[in-house]
Amino acid sequence: MPRPYGMNMTQEIATRDAYGNKLAQLGEKYSHIVVLDADLSGSTKTNIFAKKFPQRFFNMGVAEQGMMGTAAGLAACGKTVFVSTFAIFATGRAWEPIRQSIAYPNLNVKICASHAGLTVGEDGASHQAIEDVAVMRVIPQMKVFVPSDAVETEKILEAIVEDAGPCYVRLGRAKTPVLFDPSYSFKIGRGHVLKEGKDLCFFTHGFLTSHVLQAAEILAQKNISCTVASMASVKPIDADLIVAMAKKHRTLVSVEEHSIIGGLGSAVAEVLTDKCPHSLIRLGVNDEFGQSGSYQEVVRHYKLDAEGIANSVLGKKA
Repeated sequence: MPRPYGMNMTQEIATRDAYGNKLAQLGEKYSHIVVLDADLSGSTKTNIFAKKFPQRFFNMGVAEQGMMGTAAGLAACGKTVFVSTFAIFATGRAWEPIRQSIAYPNLNVKICASHAGLTVGEDGASHQAIEDVAVMRVIPQMKVFVPSDAVETEKILEAIVEDAGPCYVRLGRAKTPVLFDPSYSFKIGRGHVLKEGKDLCFFTHGFLTSHVLQAAEILAQKNISCTVASMASVKPIDADLIVAMAKKHRTLVSVEEHSIIGGLGSAVAEVLTDKCPHSLIRLGVNDEFGQSGSYQEVVRHYKLDAEGIANSVLGKKA
């Protein structure tokens, strides 16, 4: 279980750092793991695995499409393959070989892409992958995960290494508060309620989860009691949890560091349409590209900081 909300969120760890450290640990337990990187191992943190297991690490150079093809070949030979690069390259340049060579034959390749979303910051719009969840979850047989903190990143890795088939794990560059206790149990296809309320339910994940928790406190001062549901498993998504929250709350809000088209908000809306019709406020990037600036400035610009989220909800409700 996570620590109850109200914990001291002073410890901050980037999910890419948690990925690198956990991957090296898994390498000790699973000899069939091999890791590929596109000349970015210092940034994606696969260099930690490379130092421990140099015979199982391959720097494929700036050749993301070839890297995905190689990963498919290794997986076809029985390996569990972890592939890393920046999200914009993994899901942009290499989308077609991922679809044709990895997902179509349902191969055991884990695409763990870092530097996703707006929080790449100064790298600007060209490197801010705000479409990656959409383009990956539309691929048949592809599972999609967006961890909210370092602990959830580790738990997702433990789950997917035991789960056959392709998946996409979205990792961030910036440090984020540690929200979950080490005893937290992640399950594929299940969400997790971080905070209980009665008026409004937030569905969120990734870097913005801590901002949403803070926004819930701001709204509490306006006498709006909020539930916060962490939806790290985007595909498969926890339809039962979404329906339960829809029946319990008069207002539903999705918050994501991604385009509101095709991401978490769309996934939640699809469940509501099919199973429990209910209005949904979607907060994220509104059909536009990102901006260059510190990640704090960029998040504030798109009104995805705690104050911006709270104000957006109040404005929509008004």
